[in-house]
Amino acid sequence: MNKLELISALKNEANISKAESAKVVQIFFDSMADSMATEDRIEIRGLCSFFVKNYKSYTGRNPKTGEKVTIRPKKLPFFKSGKELKERVDR
Repeated sequence: MNKLELISALKNEANISKAESAKVVQIFFDSMADSMATEDRIEIRGLCSFFVKNYKSYTGRNPKTGEKVTIRPKKLPFFKSGKELKERVDR
């Protein structure tokens, strides 16, 4: 399912206009992105959780030249499925 399909499903299920459902979906995604940007954890009970993992700096190497390179610290978003979602998918 992509964003347009989600908008369409919301439109049909909630019996609202396409513009209204698009606005709701956009607000939802923007709120999630804003929370992740401030490193807040997002938890949707029974479905999933989103959180940010912090990685420290480390020394890697350039695969072409073999030269050692310092990799800067970084933050990456992570998704973890909930128990109910795992069970639903594994039927």
